[in-house]
Amino acid sequence: MSPATLTLFLLLLASLYSFFHILRAVHRKCDRKLPPGPRALPIIGNLHMLGNLPHQTLYQLAKKYGPIMSLRLGNLPTVVLSSPSAAELFLKTHDLIFASRPKLQAIEYMAYNSKGMIFAEYGSYWRDIKKLVTLELLSPSKIEFFGPIRRAELGCLVESLRRAAAAGEVVDLSDKVRELAENMVYKMILGRSKDERFKLKESVAEGLNLSGGFNIADYVPWLGALDLQRLIPRFKAVSKHIDTILETIINEHEQDFGQRQQKDFVDILLLRMNQHMSSHDNSQELKLDRTKLKAVILDMIAAAFDTSSTTIEWALSELQRHPQVKLKLQKELEEVVGMDKIVEETDLGKLNYLDLVVKETFRLHPAVPLLLPHESTEDITVNGYDIPKKSRILVNAWAIGRDPVAWSENAQEFFPERFIGRDMDVRGHDFQLIPFGSGRRGCPGLQLGVLTVKYVLAQLVHCFDLELADGMFPSGLDMTEKFGLTLPRANHLLVKPTYRLVNM
Repeated sequence: MSPATLTLFLLLLASLYSFFHILRAVHRKCDRKLPPGPRALPIIGNLHMLGNLPHQTLYQLAKKYGPIMSLRLGNLPTVVLSSPSAAELFLKTHDLIFASRPKLQAIEYMAYNSKGMIFAEYGSYWRDIKKLVTLELLSPSKIEFFGPIRRAELGCLVESLRRAAAAGEVVDLSDKVRELAENMVYKMILGRSKDERFKLKESVAEGLNLSGGFNIADYVPWLGALDLQRLIPRFKAVSKHIDTILETIINEHEQDFGQRQQKDFVDILLLRMNQHMSSHDNSQELKLDRTKLKAVILDMIAAAFDTSSTTIEWALSELQRHPQVKLKLQKELEEVVGMDKIVEETDLGKLNYLDLVVKETFRLHPAVPLLLPHESTEDITVNGYDIPKKSRILVNAWAIGRDPVAWSENAQEFFPERFIGRDMDVRGHDFQLIPFGSGRRGCPGLQLGVLTVKYVLAQLVHCFDLELADGMFPSGLDMTEKFGLTLPRANHLLVKPTYRLVNM
C-alpha cells in the first residue's frame, strides 16, 4: 500500500470513527445527565482547549460551567472538580468508587506498568504495596530515624550559602534546594551519597515531565499505535536509562549486603524479596520480585525529588514578594530559636507563624496542581449527575485553593494570617486545602513532606536574608509556572544571601 493510499485509508477510518462516535455520544447524552461542560470536537474532544497551563485553563472554564464540570478528552469522559464541596463528594462520600487510577502509556513504559504504589489500580496489590512503603519508609519511627540525615544535608546547604554570602555571590536558590532534595533522597532511600556516575535526577525529571503532559494516546487509544507525538521513543529511552541505574544500585546493594549494619530502604526490599523467593509460602502476602522492587524504588524517588523542593521554592518566592511576612517569620524564629542557634526539627512545633506560611504556600502553590488522576470503577450518580464507569476524575487543587467561596475575595493574595482561628490542616480532612489529596489515595508521604518543607524553609529564613539578584524589586519577581506532573517555577530564583546568625 502506497503512502498516499495509506493516508487516504486513515482519513476515511477517522471520518467513519468520528461519525459513529458522534451518533453514540448523542444517544448516550439522551440517556444520561452529565455535568455541564464545553462542546467537544470529534476525536480529540476538548483536548485542544487545555493549553500550556491546563490547571489554569480548567480553573477559568469552571467559572463558566461550575465546580463539577464535564469534558471529553479524546474518547474519555472526564470530570473536573474545582471546589472543596465537589472534591469532598468524590474523595470522601464516594471515595471507594473513585479510588482507582487510570492506565497511562507513560506509566506503562517508564514505571514498570504500574507495579509501584502511585499508579497501581485499586485493590489488594496496591494495599499491600502501600502498607510496605508506609511501614518501612514513611512511618513516624522511620521519619525520626532519618532525622540526622536531614540535619546533615541541610547543614551542608547552609554552609554553601554562607560561603556565597561571604564572597558576595549571587546563587541559584532553585538549584540549591533541588540538589538538597536529591541528596536527601539518595541517603534515605538508596543509602548512599549522590553518585556522579548516574544521572538519575535528570532522567526522573524527564519522566515526570513526559508523564505530566497530555498524551493523545491515553485519550484516543486507537491512535496510540501511530504515536503522533513521537513520545514512545522518549519513553523507552528514559525507561532504559532509569532501569540501568536501578539495576546497578540493586546489584551493589546485593554485593555488600552483609557488610553494612545500617540497612536502607533498598536493603529492606531486597531482604523481603529474598525471603519470599527462598520460601514456598503460598499465602496471599505480597511477594516481591525484581520488577516490583524497582517499581517501588522509582515511585519513592520520583515522589520525593520534586514535590518538597517545589513547595520550598514557591514559599521562598512568596516571602521575597512579601517582605512584611518574611520579617514576621524571622521575628518568630528569633524569639523561639535565638540568633545564636540554628533551627532543629524539635523547634518546628513551636513555630506557629511558620505553620501559617506553609499552609498558605500549599494553598496557592500545590506541588501537584491537578492531583494524580482517579478513575471510576462503576457507573454512579453524584449530585444528580451520571458519571460513567471508567471516567477520568481530575481534582484541580490549584483551583480549589483559589475558590472565592472558601477563601473570600482576596483568594489570589498570599496572606498567611487567613488561617488564624481556622482549625485546618493539610491531611485531607479539610477539603479547602488538599495538596496531598484525600481518601484512600491520599499521599502516604504527607508527614515527611510537611516536615521537610517546614524544616528547610525555617532554616533558610532564619540563617539568611535574601536579596533578589540585579537589584530587582520584590514586585518584579517573575512567578510564571511550568506545568508538568509537578508545578515548579518556570524561571529559577536567583538571590544574593546575607548570613544573619551570630557566633555561629
